[in-house]
Amino acid sequence: MIPNPQLKEFIAPYSEEIQKTAMELRNFITNTAPQANELIWDNYNAVAIAYSKSEKLKDAFCHIALYSQHVNFGFNRGAELTPTTVKLNGKGKLIRHISVKDFQAFPKEEIKKMIWEALGISEKLNPTLMEQNNIPKSIVMSISEKKIRPDTTSN
Repeated sequence: MIPNPQLKEFIAPYSEEIQKTAMELRNFITNTAPQANELIWDNYNAVAIAYSKSEKLKDAFCHIALYSQHVNFGFNRGAELTPTTVKLNGKGKLIRHISVKDFQAFPKEEIKKMIWEALGISEKLNPTLMEQNNIPKSIVMSISEKKIRPDTTSN
């Protein structure tokens, strides 16, 4: 799936390393779950991208969020995933994530299995997702007027 053209604009304030890591993670997710839509938020404190078989956040199974020093790769219902050797962080009721600074060190095979499990949880919660066979889209959900972005002038 081709990313929404605005995505490049949204991530432009981040360092080349953060942009590269985010796009590598994006490609990893879209290759692992090609049937998923990409839902993009240019939020106040981060660019967040969720992956869902519908166009609703509540159906999302995983996400990435760009910050100035790292990219978070997360599972929307990560607390419900089978424990693995990948240590997910988070203390909330559902969301769990790992911080990624280097895609080469990202545990791809373990995460791929976790993505499929997370997708299965999403489908179990909303069985209509199993019937959907849409062409996946990259959709901008919202753009915050005010934003905190990395200061790239000091680098």
